[in-house]
Amino acid sequence: MSLLDTRVPAVLLRTDRNPFHHGTLGAVRSLGRAGVEVHVVADSTGSPVHRSRYVRRMHSPPRPGASADEILAVLRRVAAQVGRPAVLVPMDDATAIAAGHLRDDLAPSYLLPAMPPTLPERVADKAELAAVCASAGLPHPRTLIPDSAQGAADDARRLGLPLVAKWSRPWLLPPGSGLRSTRLVHSPEQARELYLRTAEAGSPLLLQAYLPPGADRDWFFHGYADRSGTLRAGGPGRKQLAWPRGAGLTAVGHWTRNSEVCALAERIVGELGYRGVLDLDFRRCGTTGRYHLLDFNPRPGAQFRLFADSAGLDVVRALHLDLTGRPLPDGDPVDGRSFVVENYAPFAALRTAPGGRELAWYARDDRVPGWVMWALWARHVSGRLRQRLGTAAPPVPAPRPIPGAATPLLTDNEKASS
Repeated sequence: MSLLDTRVPAVLLRTDRNPFHHGTLGAVRSLGRAGVEVHVVADSTGSPVHRSRYVRRMHSPPRPGASADEILAVLRRVAAQVGRPAVLVPMDDATAIAAGHLRDDLAPSYLLPAMPPTLPERVADKAELAAVCASAGLPHPRTLIPDSAQGAADDARRLGLPLVAKWSRPWLLPPGSGLRSTRLVHSPEQARELYLRTAEAGSPLLLQAYLPPGADRDWFFHGYADRSGTLRAGGPGRKQLAWPRGAGLTAVGHWTRNSEVCALAERIVGELGYRGVLDLDFRRCGTTGRYHLLDFNPRPGAQFRLFADSAGLDVVRALHLDLTGRPLPDGDPVDGRSFVVENYAPFAALRTAPGGRELAWYARDDRVPGWVMWALWARHVSGRLRQRLGTAAPPVPAPRPIPGAATPLLTDNEKASS
């Protein structure tokens, strides 16, 4: 008998069109294996996700950058097709923010955690998060918000170089603009040039002190805050390998006990009154040893399946159980469990792990998405090679680090590595 109420379907929602978003596939498999009917509202063009045996139906998504009204219209259409109340699982920041604002409008067709409607937007906004950390006394990189191009150059000198530049609301960046949510700045002139693109970016520019990467410095915490505010499921993880190396998403992660990271997660959830799934990114300062909160993502992180405990509970299953009024089982952490994104770390995918290992794409009970991923990845790699050689490349979307997967620095949609 399934732990989950299989009478209640789940609807996964994503507007990001990255075909290599393995977190969506993880959520499909987690719920589908438990017997839940899974609907996916996302772009299926070239994506391996729609080939999963656990997808009941793919639905056309809102366009990237869609307004809340557009997202509401799509979800109402999907609700009519599903035919009964469903648990809604936003898979990117834009949809998590929209769902927060639309919670009352979506009821009773969709089940969502009860919290202030603006809270997902508040924690996803980099400027707001800096203010939250300052008021709560949580370690956070020193952050300045320039009010002019010259102010940006002056702030860069004040913080010291290199520094990290972020757009406060990266989900508003226009596709094709070439603007990155986060980048490393090496000169005051670079900071000045970025500031001049503020109107195009759609949100303020932030400049942050840079915390260099290093061994054992990048950590993340995934969890589910239940209706009482208690953190359930999930746990702390350590990024062992990044893609790109040293400044990218989590290619190999390990479930590793860390009481300090857990205490920081509990503290910020309690301060905010947050409810639902969360993904936090931390970087440990090599000088002070303190863990600085870099990002608060109000939805599942791409590697959430790392934290499947001894009872089979992960944050997505915890969400479904809690919203359908079922008890959450008490499982034990699986120390040493690893999660590998095999297209970014193929050799690590061949190694064993003391606590077991889960691959992002390949699964014995759901093989086709893994095959499709490798075909798509080969097209992507060959396309990049053709671009470098100056010949035409096939129209395969470039893989981007998945928001919330880790703490990338220099690539699109990266989480702030500062």
